[in-house]
Amino acid sequence: MGKRIVPPEEPAEIHEVPLRDALEERYLAYALSTIMHRALPDARDGLKPVHRRILYGMRLLRLDPGTGFKKSAKIVGDVMGSFHPHGDQAIYDAMVRLAQDFSSRYPLVDGQGNFGNIDGDNPAAYRYTEARMTDVARLLLEGIDEDGVEFRANYDGQSKEPVVLPGGFPNLLANGAQGIAVGMATSIPPHNAAELCDAALHLIEKPDAKSKALLKWVKGPDFPTGGICVDSKQAIAEAYTTGRGSFRVRARWQQEEGARGTWVVVVTEIPYLVQKSRMVEKIAELLDQKKLPLVGEVRDESAEDVRLVIEPKSKNVDPALMMESLFRLTELESKIPLNLNVLVKGRIPKVVGLAEALREWLDHLRDVLIRRSNYRKAQIEHRLEVLGGFLIAYLNIDKVIKIIRTEDEPKPELMKAFKLTEVQAEAILNMRLRSLRKLEEMEIRTEDKNLRAELKGINAVLASEAEQWKKVGEQVGKVRDMFGPKTPLGKRRTTFADAPEHDLAAIEEAFVEREPVTVVVSDKGWIRTMKGHVEDLSGLAFKQDDKLGFAFFAETTSKLLLFATNGKFYSLDVAKLPGGRGHGEPIRLFIDLEQEAAPVALFVHKGGRKFLVASHEGQGFVVNEDDCVGTTKKGKQVLNVDMPNEARAITEVVGDTVAVIGENRKMLVFPLEQVSEMARGRGTRLQKYKDGGLSDVAVFDAKAGLTWKDSAGREFSASMKELAEWQGNRGDAGRLPPKGFPKSNKFGRVIG
Repeated sequence: MGKRIVPPEEPAEIHEVPLRDALEERYLAYALSTIMHRALPDARDGLKPVHRRILYGMRLLRLDPGTGFKKSAKIVGDVMGSFHPHGDQAIYDAMVRLAQDFSSRYPLVDGQGNFGNIDGDNPAAYRYTEARMTDVARLLLEGIDEDGVEFRANYDGQSKEPVVLPGGFPNLLANGAQGIAVGMATSIPPHNAAELCDAALHLIEKPDAKSKALLKWVKGPDFPTGGICVDSKQAIAEAYTTGRGSFRVRARWQQEEGARGTWVVVVTEIPYLVQKSRMVEKIAELLDQKKLPLVGEVRDESAEDVRLVIEPKSKNVDPALMMESLFRLTELESKIPLNLNVLVKGRIPKVVGLAEALREWLDHLRDVLIRRSNYRKAQIEHRLEVLGGFLIAYLNIDKVIKIIRTEDEPKPELMKAFKLTEVQAEAILNMRLRSLRKLEEMEIRTEDKNLRAELKGINAVLASEAEQWKKVGEQVGKVRDMFGPKTPLGKRRTTFADAPEHDLAAIEEAFVEREPVTVVVSDKGWIRTMKGHVEDLSGLAFKQDDKLGFAFFAETTSKLLLFATNGKFYSLDVAKLPGGRGHGEPIRLFIDLEQEAAPVALFVHKGGRKFLVASHEGQGFVVNEDDCVGTTKKGKQVLNVDMPNEARAITEVVGDTVAVIGENRKMLVFPLEQVSEMARGRGTRLQKYKDGGLSDVAVFDAKAGLTWKDSAGREFSASMKELAEWQGNRGDAGRLPPKGFPKSNKFGRVIG
């Protein structure tokens, strides 16, 4: 007999909630959880919850520096079971990073076993590795047992965990942090602890000091992997003032001489967070692709220290220029962002400047000091009360013993007989018989005296803000001495330098081998390059319905300028164009040329020349070649035209006279000085038309006369005397051209 299926009970009430509201509420809860409990560090101790829980878990396991190591599996298990109910791998990964001396500037975990390496190899599984805390971690936890910080219930309410650590070390900036939350991120590079302490001491003296003033001590980041920071002082100051910016960090290298004038470059430090093996692979790939013509070979000879050997193509290469080409194309130069986005007071995500970040730390140290002082004060007051009771007991020992022996309830009797408090009576009743020796009284009086002196000092600190800051200053000073510039851990590793200035053309050439090529453009706008300067192009194959448009000679290092009907100039690198096999690629693949626009002219950029550009409506102006070079694929607008008007002609300015011809076959000649020179605009009217527009322009020298080519390529010329009836002023209508002028209405000139 089958089971009877019981229908599910209908819920008492169904609430209809709009999907938008439900999603908003849930997504906001997720975002808040990520921001507060995962991705952003606390400004006070510089830790995220997972790191804080790892350190507190290690504290409970008594893994102080100098004690024995314990298995990482034990640490991860305890942290996961008591405080951090997330994946064990996530906890172990976080712990590993705290132990890696190439990830953390001041490691918080002392690891034993394989904790990974700078090549990006994984650490051993947590059952194989062991760990304990470092002195830095001990500083962060100092005072946690003395009510230094607030505690809250853990996730299951079975035990307690600290909301924040006492943080006696400037961990936020010293070790830095990386994190991506929802809608915000943080990226804090590591800094030098001694410099931070010096800046903090200045901040105690002058609480209103601005970030810029603190740069006297904090010069910039100090990466565990060293390197050279090549940013300007202004850029660094701006980054620390606003809390946002970035640092350009380069590998440290030196030249090593070999036999017979040969040399190699040896890289000894690489930028922070760069995986060495991946970087070497990238350099090898670029070598295969012939993108590093100055480099011959790269070898990784690293053992404990980094040692990357880079051999030049030949010993005549300039080492600085070779390294410049590597810095531009590989991770030997890296941009490390600064985004000082932290949780202020443990609650508010905020981007802070250097001064505010240190201020938060100092304020926290003062809060911890006050909490610890109050805790110690309460302890002393309790002990003094107990000692007072002991003294009374000693002075009346026989009577006390009698009451204890004879009374059923000795406690109230003792309190009544000697005017004791409950605490004192309890302490006397708990006293051991061995304490009843004669010496004890002297010891009690000495202890009482010492405690009262200590209490006086604590009360003085609690009563005066100046005293509190003095104590905080002493604490910061001790940290500074522990990690001073003369200590192995405290010595600055990253240095500063100005980026070397190199000739841009030389750098461009360093990226590409210089070889002659012929650029071929088809009628339909397909472009390709052929090796060498090829005169005879009759054997070239084109796609169906396509033929040779034009061709010109260039070099692999050349830059091309393309002038289009939309009035924009586009830059193209010859090195990036497809080779001669096949039909090439459409020009539009290399630039963002609008669909309705088409090329007017393409030529090699030489620099320093002047061009006359003109639109279909007959307006134009003279422009400098250097003002035409754009850096993006979108091009640079030079001649302003609105559809249906378009850019129609461009010619090189060589001479003092302009010849312009319209579609109506009327030609006009006038002096060049009548045309204005500008970097961008509509230009001035060159010729007037009733219908149609401009067809072509030419600039020539009046002494030499005007030359043009017909459709067969024959050259004709006319002197200024012969052109007398066409001479006029800019903006005239002109008249029909001389006999023999080509039907195409073009002067047949090409920019070289």
